[in-house]
Amino acid sequence: MAILKTEGLTYTYSAGTPFEKTAVDNVNLSIEKNTMVGVIGHTGSGKSTLIQHFNGLLQPTSGRVLLNGRDIWEDKEKIREVRFQVGLVFQYPEYQLFEETVYQDIAFGCKNMGLGEDETKKRILETADMLGMERALLNRSPFALSGGQKRRVAIAGVMVMHPEVLILDEPCAGLDPKGRNLMLHQIRDYQKKTQSTVLLVSHSMEDVAEFTQKLLVMNHAKLFCYDDTPKVFHRAEELQEMGLKVPQITYVMGELRKKGYNIPEDIYTVSQAKEVLLKLMGKGAE
Repeated sequence: MAILKTEGLTYTYSAGTPFEKTAVDNVNLSIEKNTMVGVIGHTGSGKSTLIQHFNGLLQPTSGRVLLNGRDIWEDKEKIREVRFQVGLVFQYPEYQLFEETVYQDIAFGCKNMGLGEDETKKRILETADMLGMERALLNRSPFALSGGQKRRVAIAGVMVMHPEVLILDEPCAGLDPKGRNLMLHQIRDYQKKTQSTVLLVSHSMEDVAEFTQKLLVMNHAKLFCYDDTPKVFHRAEELQEMGLKVPQITYVMGELRKKGYNIPEDIYTVSQAKEVLLKLMGKGAE
């Protein structure tokens, strides 16, 4: 069953003025529950505008957004509840930290939901553990933390509300490779444990190839496709025409294939390449 659905979703900035621009154009989409979805597209493709419709930060110029089958704008007074169900973490969310301690910052969303102290504490500790945050960190000032730690605190502040859908806009931007890899594994573990739907907006083809099940591709305000990740990357030529690329490992394996090695065309992750190369070397997949 679809948890998020759009019907003819269109959004136009500065409508009726000389600066009018349609950022999302007649998008029809159905996103399943319990799915890790990558969202990709060139700069200006409309992906950021699209995700802001999912939790009601933007209201469609025309068309509808449905959450669990209900139009989120059916009752404008209930749009606040939608934002508890669909959590959105913007790029560089650490700039939005403001409380005196990490604990208070993470607790802010729980307070807005009207949760009691016991439930709030339980959720904060569970979320901190899920993101690998030490308990001692909760009593520190968020401004005294490293960049990666701040990022986790900001993401935890949304995760703690237990949204059915979690949308992350470039959650690994600015992190070093080690921190990036750790963050993505923690996000995937969170998705599996909570069986929620996670949308990962990213410019990294390697990240979405490794960590997502589905890919949503935007191009010039329109939905190019929404399909299984391998099937989308199989359309490499079309992606390249719109300014996107397949993962680098795919190019590497392609060069080996040109040299006569028996390598499948659908290699999109390093782990897949490792398995294929070990078999070619006669070492199995050990």
